[in-house]
Amino acid sequence: MISTNDVRPGMALELEDGLFTIVEYQHVKPGKGRAFVRMKLKKLDTGQVFDRTFRADEDVTQARIDRSDYQYLYSDDLGFHFMNLDDYSQVVLSPDDVGDAADYLLDGMTVTVASHQGTAIGIELPAAVEMEVTYAEPAVKGDTRQAATKTVRVQTGLEVQVPLFVEQGDRIKVDTRTGEYLTRV
Repeated sequence: MISTNDVRPGMALELEDGLFTIVEYQHVKPGKGRAFVRMKLKKLDTGQVFDRTFRADEDVTQARIDRSDYQYLYSDDLGFHFMNLDDYSQVVLSPDDVGDAADYLLDGMTVTVASHQGTAIGIELPAAVEMEVTYAEPAVKGDTRQAATKTVRVQTGLEVQVPLFVEQGDRIKVDTRTGEYLTRV
């Protein structure tokens, strides 16, 4: 148990409705009445974000989330297969556990798998991923009335807005948090 006065963003809490990570934390002392803690919590299994208010001295259960480096191997009908880099054991995650991260997974890529009580609950990607452009329409000269971008498709099937000079076969860096183009490699 941990007091709500001692929690910080990034910590994991085990509440009656599931596992949550703290996204934002605010300790409020109103002029009249008792202090309280306002938190923005992200549910680990669904990704939904909730606002929740607690008394300032209320005890909550801190969840122990273990993180280990795994290598992405492949995906099939069973799910996404990962191998632990320390003991070479394998784990299979469902598409729900992987979520939107599936658009950025490349064979042989190292990711961090988060687990709670021995059960894998999700993955954490690196901040940026290098990908090859598999389809890009040629840029039309003088077409700059928009933001001078075009849509390309990368090797995982993800579509990304890029500048006009990016062509098929180029390698680009994509931000895994926003899905935006960063640079050509």
